[in-house]
Amino acid sequence: MNCDEARPLVDASVDRELSAADEWRMREHLAGCVPCRRAVAQVEAISRLTREAPYHRAPQGLAARIVAALPAVGEAAAAPAAAPAVSPDVAPDATEVFPAVPEPRAPDRAKPARQGGWRDWLRPVFGGSGVGASGLAWMGSGVLLLGALGVALALHLRPSAADGAFVDELVASHIRAQISGRDIDVISTDRHTVKPWFNGRIDYAPPVEDFSAQGFALVGGRLDYVGRERVAVLIYHFRKHVIDLYVFPPGQAGTALQGSTPRANDGYTLLRWQAAGMTWWAVTDAGPDALVGLRAALDARLADGSPGVEARP
Repeated sequence: MNCDEARPLVDASVDRELSAADEWRMREHLAGCVPCRRAVAQVEAISRLTREAPYHRAPQGLAARIVAALPAVGEAAAAPAAAPAVSPDVAPDATEVFPAVPEPRAPDRAKPARQGGWRDWLRPVFGGSGVGASGLAWMGSGVLLLGALGVALALHLRPSAADGAFVDELVASHIRAQISGRDIDVISTDRHTVKPWFNGRIDYAPPVEDFSAQGFALVGGRLDYVGRERVAVLIYHFRKHVIDLYVFPPGQAGTALQGSTPRANDGYTLLRWQAAGMTWWAVTDAGPDALVGLRAALDARLADGSPGVEARP
């Protein structure tokens, strides 16, 4: 990726709208391009200033002053119409000076009379001869209440929405690895070969175990990019299925909520749990029992005194 390709993606990168592959390429370019890093910093500064901009509330009593400035009911209808200009050299026609007045019609009893415009429409709600300051105050309170409910609903749904987006990213990562032919970076069934391979590539050392005796054979590992972070992926074979086991510190990528049962997404099965101070995500096209069995084998191995996680400075 060069600067011409990176500049149009700056806004989307700051807003976290890029795909995992594009974000990876963007990060690699930014690592060696000072002008593009400066452009990213400017967009981040603008976004931060926008979020921190002060909120100006309307002054108290504004509603009452607006109502007082409105014309009274029937005032506009009582205002005399301007007389048409008549040239002194031309004798006006009687119909122009005194236009014909239509005969009064009997009121249509099927429809209620509208007098006073929008004030009469709101009279059944607020009473009186229209909407006063107290009526507008009630209307404003209702609007504020609806806004507060909307904010509360958004805050309630945000974690689940973010969690769903992260699940979609994990499934996309698993599929991309299978169809690209780059599903394994280090091919080995020996944990002492796979574990050191991550040294210097990420800032933590994931636990690496082989569970061939339980039916989950370790075949290697790779680095992937999910949740805007590099994460370790351990690859296991279960019968004719591939299981990608993503492991990273809590909070580094995605959410760290505890998952009790496997979930389904686009025909794939996922399971999330916490163990040994790490977050684990397993993705496969096998059934849920496969992931439950892999988790049980890993938990038993860690409980027996597995080396666990070694954080790197």
